[in-house]
Amino acid sequence: MTSILDAVHAQLGPDSIATISQTIGADPSTTSKALSLALPAMVSGLAQNASHPHGAAALDNALQQHDGSILDNLGGLLGGGTASAIGAAILGHIFGPNRGPVEDGVGKASGLDAAQVAKLMTILAPIVMGVLGRMKREKGADASTLPDILGSGQAGGGVDLDNLICMGGSVLGGLFGKKE
Repeated sequence: MTSILDAVHAQLGPDSIATISQTIGADPSTTSKALSLALPAMVSGLAQNASHPHGAAALDNALQQHDGSILDNLGGLLGGGTASAIGAAILGHIFGPNRGPVEDGVGKASGLDAAQVAKLMTILAPIVMGVLGRMKREKGADASTLPDILGSGQAGGGVDLDNLICMGGSVLGGLFGKKE
């Protein structure tokens, strides 16, 4: 089974990374490093949200709008700046009050500044949701199976979301993973 991280990486070839790098004002190597931190953080955040029935139902509902069609014009998304508002809203749902600390952690670990990380993550968020929406549709998934799809993406991620939040200097880091 293809993990969500593998599916997102398949969408982001060298040309896409070069376009993202140009958009955020960073070199491709640093952008790739930031991607390797930001993507697993997003998947971990989504998985934590979907681990609760209410969160899984909300994500399942959101995926009605994020059906994967955005991936059919990825070049337009990356070059046109249309991802900003959509991406910001998605990030708010994924991370809530931890968005800033996660972005700070990605920045500290990758060498990007806060503005670059924020821009990068708003570009990536609709792509992650598009990939997840497409996987949901192709697998016939629903709210009860979304945690399994997201869980398969965490295994090889190599990013501990709580540590990333702590790197961002947040006292909320310990609370993020303890939603009961």
